[in-house]
Amino acid sequence: MRDIRTLDLNLLKALDALLDERSVTRAAERLGLTQPAVSGMLTRLRESFDDPLFVRTQRGIVPTLRATELAGPVKQVLGDVETLLQPSTFEPSTAAFTLSLAATDYALQAVVVPFLAKLRRRAPGVRVAVRPVEDERVQAQFERGDLDLALMTPDTVLPDLHARRLFDETYVCALRADHPAAADPITVDRLCQLDHALVSLTGERFWGVTDDALAKLGRQRRVVFTVTSFLVLASVLRTTDLIAVVPRRLVGGVDGIVMREPPVDIPGFTKVAAWHDRSHRDPGHRWARALLFETCECLEAGDDELAGDWRPRR
Repeated sequence: MRDIRTLDLNLLKALDALLDERSVTRAAERLGLTQPAVSGMLTRLRESFDDPLFVRTQRGIVPTLRATELAGPVKQVLGDVETLLQPSTFEPSTAAFTLSLAATDYALQAVVVPFLAKLRRRAPGVRVAVRPVEDERVQAQFERGDLDLALMTPDTVLPDLHARRLFDETYVCALRADHPAAADPITVDRLCQLDHALVSLTGERFWGVTDDALAKLGRQRRVVFTVTSFLVLASVLRTTDLIAVVPRRLVGGVDGIVMREPPVDIPGFTKVAAWHDRSHRDPGHRWARALLFETCECLEAGDDELAGDWRPRR
């Protein structure tokens, strides 16, 4: 064979049919082609392999020694190509790959923890690596293959990423169960009288969405503690008289913490999952995303059992 770049894959299919059928006519019928077309392909095969490949006899055509040598490798090549063209199968119970996921502290607790509980039951061989969300670096991380999935808000998702809504979140007032303010609904006056804890990415800014809402009413609250992580907030609320206005999923069902509806209108937010086209069609990643979507749908419906036998306890 002179140059593999000049060999049409269809010629190998014709060679395979000729080797099996030992007849140009029958090979043509098998391939759904005309006899002259197969004869032309045989001519090209002879040129490519620099060998007659077949000689005529009274009973049809018989392969040369070179053609006989090619029979096994040709079937192997065609079989491998067929395998490549078939959809990949994915079996969660035996899968073994790493899912790199970017999430905020909030999404880690509200989404990743219940997702991981379900994932461990269905695909114990799949590892999950979680990193912080860095909006300015997400695109580059996706393109380099450092990141497979990111839990973001719609306004931070770049246009060329795939994205799907997970859920809409609302805010609640969270405080310890025996807090003096826990017995009654919280009014605007009471909200402004209490000392507040606030989760701030910088840990320094004593202002958040609740302050924006109060400012529209000409009111102001007193924020006395800021922290950069949601993960410590439950412990702070349980051991102090502080109150916090936080996403509902962060404190729902947490031991020792109760929720009260805010007395002001505080805009919520939407959480989405985003991923790159690089992993869009991969069977394993498609399955993992579907499991994430299922987990969030179950949590949104209040079905903890389907969400993975997960209960938020702190």
